[in-house]
Amino acid sequence: MIRYALQCDGGHGFEAWFGDSAAYDDQAARGLVECPHCGSRGVSKQIMAPAVAGTRKSTLSADPEKMRTLMMQAAREVRSHVEQNFDYVGDAFAREARDIHEGRSEKREIYGEATPAEVKKLKDDGVPCAPLPPLPPDPAKAH
Repeated sequence: MIRYALQCDGGHGFEAWFGDSAAYDDQAARGLVECPHCGSRGVSKQIMAPAVAGTRKSTLSADPEKMRTLMMQAAREVRSHVEQNFDYVGDAFAREARDIHEGRSEKREIYGEATPAEVKKLKDDGVPCAPLPPLPPDPAKAH
């Protein structure tokens, strides 16, 4: 895996992981790499220092079950934060996000439901949006 520092033609900086440098080149050439902030596909690599592996092995990478547990906990925490701090707008998400973006509604953080077509249209129009991670299974209810 390789991590690239990227920037879109709108000036947004972000990072993305790829299987190798050829995977990035292939995906970029096919227009599959897009800015998570504005949806622009005008993305280029930025100068960055290579990650140098140390001599110590991470106990986390050696334990896939621990990594899975931590990832699921992080997803639960993100979702909980959004549910506690954002306004739920249900299936009016696309309309409300556009209204906020265009100044027709008060600026606030929202979450809700949207179809893939609505999300694509929002991204194409530069309206910032991102999927909320699905709620992982409750470990207390497993098995």
